[in-house]
Amino acid sequence: MPSDQTSVAGVPVSPDDEQALVARLRQGDADAFETLVRTQGGRMLAVARRLVGNDEAARDVVQDALFSAFRSIKRFEGHSRLSTWLHRITVNTALMRLRTQRRRPEESIEPLLPTFIDDGHHASQFATWEGADALLERSETRQLVRDAIDRLPESYRTVLVLRDIEQVGTEETARLLGLTTNAVKIRLHRGRQALRTLLDPHFGSERR
Repeated sequence: MPSDQTSVAGVPVSPDDEQALVARLRQGDADAFETLVRTQGGRMLAVARRLVGNDEAARDVVQDALFSAFRSIKRFEGHSRLSTWLHRITVNTALMRLRTQRRRPEESIEPLLPTFIDDGHHASQFATWEGADALLERSETRQLVRDAIDRLPESYRTVLVLRDIEQVGTEETARLLGLTTNAVKIRLHRGRQALRTLLDPHFGSERR
């Protein structure tokens, strides 16, 4: 998830230190660029991986995002934290890759959605479990949740990742994807339902 806190080896960096790093980056300082990659590369890779769905493509996204950041660092005005700015570049780069890559026909999400009986209730009951963002924070469930998210059709996975994991607002998600806010809300709802169907066998053993 995005963070407004730049850090080195898990230690918060003060705004003054960040400003100094940005100043060195603007001067083309090679050591500063190395520091940027070392402190921010892992977070950028995680964001890219969640959006594009595989490690190789995610590494390409991060390389492109870093190149874009290096080229535009002189236009960085410091209105947000450096990490927030890099997160935005990474998201945009990943979405651009998704738009331009050759896609296979997308599978229907319908088989993953809950079914209903005649009285309008779900045919299957779901146990209560934490949201995807919380499950991704726990090491013992992280890979399972990643695999389930990767199984979602791309148009639903992208919305779910942006809204629930990257904490991008509805209007901004709509702008990034070229959708209406209502379409984002519908895809998010259906994506959450589908993800719950995929995860329920693992987290829903105790029925209500």
